[in-house]
Amino acid sequence: MSPWRVRSLEEADLDQVVRIWEEARDTTADPAVSLAEVVGALHADAPAVVAVVGDQVVGAVVSSVAQERAWVLRLAIARQWRRHGIGSALLAALEERLGQVGVRRIGALLPEGEVGEQAFANSGYTGRPDLGYFEKQLTGDSAEATMLDQLGGEVPAEGLWDGIAGMSEEKTLIERRLVLPLENPAVAERYRLVPPRAVVLFGPPGTGKTTFARAVASRLRWPFIEVFPYQLADDAHGVAAGLRRLFARVEHLEEAVLFFDEAEEIASERLDPTTLAHRVTNELLKLIPQFRRGKRRLLICATNAVRSLDPAFLRPGRFDYLIPVGPPDAEARRAIWIRYIGPDRAAGIELDALVEASDRFTPADIEYAAHTAAQRAFERHLAVGPQQSADRTQLTGDYLQAIAHTRTSLTEEDIRAFDHDLRAAARV
Repeated sequence: MSPWRVRSLEEADLDQVVRIWEEARDTTADPAVSLAEVVGALHADAPAVVAVVGDQVVGAVVSSVAQERAWVLRLAIARQWRRHGIGSALLAALEERLGQVGVRRIGALLPEGEVGEQAFANSGYTGRPDLGYFEKQLTGDSAEATMLDQLGGEVPAEGLWDGIAGMSEEKTLIERRLVLPLENPAVAERYRLVPPRAVVLFGPPGTGKTTFARAVASRLRWPFIEVFPYQLADDAHGVAAGLRRLFARVEHLEEAVLFFDEAEEIASERLDPTTLAHRVTNELLKLIPQFRRGKRRLLICATNAVRSLDPAFLRPGRFDYLIPVGPPDAEARRAIWIRYIGPDRAAGIELDALVEASDRFTPADIEYAAHTAAQRAFERHLAVGPQQSADRTQLTGDYLQAIAHTRTSLTEEDIRAFDHDLRAAARV
């Protein structure tokens, strides 16, 4: 027979590996780990090796790692290639890789009589007849809750959508394009409208992109998972591997809003194939089509610089819409001021003066200035009493002084860049 060799499992091997697992079983007992779990581990870059003859895979072993402990999830060898030492060689190669990531104990669970028993024995693994195997099947809700907790996600509080003040143009657009089709899938299907699966929100910093994304999840009553690109990498894996792990986990959720802030860090324009950024962008381009198969999942990416995203992201097919979220106009600023001052107290404030003075303020800037003014009025109330602290002119002065001492987030350059992006990139 032709010589065989052992190497790391590659993505192109998966179909052959699955076929061996299905065809080479020696017992009718269910394996301890399902095939779906094993494939999920592979998508998350779990250590795995294969034995190959030419381009043909004849054996495979896959593991999972949790700190210093690893588990062999599946070991399979094609029937015609058994008793050639392949099982022991696969385990030896796997152990080498596991040792490199700090593993000190390796365990395996397999039905009695299943392929691999002899290989484990020959490789120095000790059977434990004193141990019993216990299993608990979690309900779908319990499993989802566990996965959501691991991802740091939660369903936002109700009412966030209604609480967005001002920005009525952006709010109306996002509601019509995103929320309504996802809230009414049957009506959308009647008119052959495919609800959105992925969108980009772009605009200057502080204009409320994150607020809109969270409010969409609140309105839909879907879990909201916010991801910052710097969180994806760890000491053992790169950002691309972190992306794969993240998307593999999200696939287990029936519904979710997955939100990436500062998306330009994982989707920058590909200029040099040798760079890490190029590999990360390629990985995300491959993951988005798979994510789009979920009917009740929405990917929202926010960026301050849509022009820096790779052109492949800006074409239809990956992102359904590129929605601008710009600085608030005068009407929007008035609504935002009323929200933070309060409708009752706003009647005693010269709102026109505040709106004019806060030109070029973002919603975040207005919130900061309103808080500063409220703190000043609060301290005066405690110092001199309510009668001398609630004068209309004095309160207006508090807000105007707070505005004067607030450094606006937006520069003229920011506004010019947004106007350019609005003309060149918006797709609504």
